[in-house]
Formats: sequence, C-alpha cells, structure tokens
Amino acid sequence: MGIDLGTANVLVYVKGRGIVLKEPSVVATNKDTDRILAVGIDAKRMLGRTPANITAIRPLKNGVIADFNTTERMIRYFIRKVHSGRKTLLHPRIVISVPSACTDVERRAVMESAERAGARQVFVIEEPMAAAIGAELPVHEPSGNMIVDIGGGTTEVAVISLGGMVLTRALRIGGDDFDQAIIEYFKEKENLIIGERTAEEAKIKVGSVYPGSESKKMEIKGRDFVSGLPKTLMISTDDIRESLAEPMKELLKVIKETLNRMPAELAADLVDRGIVLVGGGSMLGGMADLLRETTELPVHIADEPLNCVVMGTGRYLEQMAQLKKAQRYSLED
Repeated sequence: MGIDLGTANVLVYVKGRGIVLKEPSVVATNKDTDRILAVGIDAKRMLGRTPANITAIRPLKNGVIADFNTTERMIRYFIRKVHSGRKTLLHPRIVISVPSACTDVERRAVMESAERAGARQVFVIEEPMAAAIGAELPVHEPSGNMIVDIGGGTTEVAVISLGGMVLTRALRIGGDDFDQAIIEYFKEKENLIIGERTAEEAKIKVGSVYPGSESKKMEIKGRDFVSGLPKTLMISTDDIRESLAEPMKELLKVIKETLNRMPAELAADLVDRGIVLVGGGSMLGGMADLLRETTELPVHIADEPLNCVVMGTGRYLEQMAQLKKAQRYSLED
C-alpha cells in the first residue's frame, strides 16, 4: 500500500488495484468523549461549522504531523476503509511519502503512526522523488530532471539524476497559504471576512497568477468586519492574482535559486527537458505560463498532477518487490 499523506488530502494506492482512496486530511472528534465522528470528506464539511464540543482539525501541517494521535487514528481509518474485506490488507506493507525537508524526528513520527495504525512494515520516500516516479520521469538516467511539487502545505523543488536527488529546496508555502493570503486580502481591502472553503473555491474558479490570463468573476459571501452583518461581494481574477503576489514571489525565488545552484551539465539538460509541475497548486490558473516566462524554460504540468506522488509510492513499492525477487533468483542461481 502506498500513501500520500498530504496536508490537504490523503491518497492511497493498493497494489493491483491502483488509487483506491482520495479524501481530505481532516478529522472531526467529540472533545467530551474523544470519539471520532467523521474523517475525510464528511469531516471537511464540518470545518468552521461545528458546535463547541466538536472539533474538526487537520492533523498535518506543512506536510508533517502536528497531532500524532489524530494522525494515527486517521491512517487506521483509511487502512480499514480500503481493505474491503481483504484480510491481507489489515496489516499491509506501506510506503509513505514525506517532505524532503522532514527531520529525522518527523520521519520517525510518520513511521510510528503507520505502525501503530496496523502496518506490518513501513518505508518512507521523499515526496519529490515519489512525484518524479509517478510522473514517469527518467529518474535513473544520467540526465537532469527538475520537478516542482506545489502541495497543500509545502512546495518542493528538486533536481533528480541517476536515481537520486542532486538538489532539493523546500518552502513551507502551498495551497493552504494561498487560501490564507486570499482571506487576508479581502479582510484588509474590502473589510470582508470569508472562510477557508470560500477562499479555496474562489482560488479554483477564478484564480490565476499570470497577468495574461482570461479575467473571470464570481460572487462570494462572508461577514462584514465593521458591521458584523452578512455581506456579498463580486470578485475578479485580478483580485486573486493581487492577493497571491507575495506567496508567489517567495515560490519563484526558490525556483530561481535552485536553478542558479545546478551543475552546468544538468542545467543544460533542462533547456530541452524543462520543468515538470505536480501537486494541486500546479493547476492554479497561469502557473505554468508564469514559470515559463520567469525561467525561460519549457514548463509542463504532469498528467494527473494530484496523483503523481501516490502513484510514485505505489511504483516504488512494486520496484522494491521486483528487486527483492531478482535478488532471490540470483542467490538461487
């Protein structure tokens, strides 16, 4: 079983079945009884709408565990949900993706959460490598491959060659930070307080980071900061682009710094190969166009960018099995 344990979503891959689960990384619990009321989609619907005795939280922050016990219970819930009566999956071998900037303590916390949730054996793989494998990049060839993974809590930039990461940079800015920037923008400019779900919806429907993008409009609803009364506002693509200017400035800075540190031979490879974008943030309007203009390199969005990391964990798990099988045959010979 391969797991993309993301800040925003959890995806699960099962050998022979493909991606079997894709749900938000949200858990709702009753604070009085410590009982889990909902996980995933049902729990996300409760965000910002719960009574005092119910809390709906994201147990992961910036790609790492913020709430150990809740993460463990969430992993256990998803393992049980996907096994579909198959006893062999009740104690599976699991590969979990972790951010490249993850500390040893944070890696251990992820592994322990999976072990306590019932995993028989746990392996970790760094997200940029998993994403590159999932995007079917030739990671084992002696050539440079650059991948930019814009997730919910982190953005990771990596240069991969000969099966290893030559350079990695991690920025703790992702889709959730984009949402927060939109919330702060409308609070300061329009005295309108909106929630995370509204900000995310605006980002998806009319959001863009490239000046040449088509302008769109939509209506959002929230609460007036001054009067406290409900308020409706018509917003445009220009508003979202302006609100995202600061986090995008940081993201572009990290990408350019990584390019400046690359060995000359690998940098030359990128002139033809370009940069591959994965993660939910790569789907933001105009993202590829902005990076193409900033770096003067070809920029491609991977097929199914949301699924690349979890597909990479699954393929990594299968490759491990194939390597062990090959090793066994060679020993027998």
